[in-house]
Amino acid sequence: MQGFGVDIGGSGIKGCLVDLDAGRLIGERLRIETPQPSLPGSVFDVVARIVDSFGWSERVGVTFPGVLKSGIAHTAANVDESWLGTDLAAGVAERIPGTVETLNDADAAGLAEMRYGAGRDRNGVVLMLTFGTGIGSALFVDGRLVPNTEFGHIQVDGEDGESRASAAAREREELSYPDWALRVDRYLDVLEGSVWPDLIIVGGGVSKKAHKWVPLLSTRTPVVPAELQNDAGIVGAALAAAEHTPA
Repeated sequence: MQGFGVDIGGSGIKGCLVDLDAGRLIGERLRIETPQPSLPGSVFDVVARIVDSFGWSERVGVTFPGVLKSGIAHTAANVDESWLGTDLAAGVAERIPGTVETLNDADAAGLAEMRYGAGRDRNGVVLMLTFGTGIGSALFVDGRLVPNTEFGHIQVDGEDGESRASAAAREREELSYPDWALRVDRYLDVLEGSVWPDLIIVGGGVSKKAHKWVPLLSTRTPVVPAELQNDAGIVGAALAAAEHTPA
């Protein structure tokens, strides 16, 4: 069974066909830089261009870096503020032949990891964190998603957690992996005190180099790298689209 997913990020928008039986991409994904400024109309056009390039005409899953309710953006992390109140589902649907399923980007990555990757067959409280331009989060209780958690914005020593512990912060401040791991540790300490997870899965592009920083973490919760790495958002978006019928 095939599906199609598009993952909207602050720096890039990427999409691909997905093998939903195996949980992997079919062929090469297409990535296009996020328009600057990242206005809704410009982003809609890029999403449509990606879908069209694969000749896909059925239901599409689309992720967004913020809280989504019924396709409407209620927060906008690392994209233009004009997204607030924008109907992502409707905007994309106007430009593509198929219907649209929308969801938070980290929630999509979490769905993929819980079905195909590091969270497969895991019960209890599982927390997926994606480290990129910000920090996305997806919380699962006995395999069921609690949507739109946005734990990247918890306060850590008076600042948003993602402002100091995201992958972008590491690059911006030219931190070594050991120095960055100390910041991630502090962020996880605060998060653990509220959620008490049984497993933490770390994803995003930085998961490809998990061996450089995950072993340095001292958190009490087991931390494992995402198995789908940076493809998890696309896979999860396609999975959500395939398993949810249009409203």
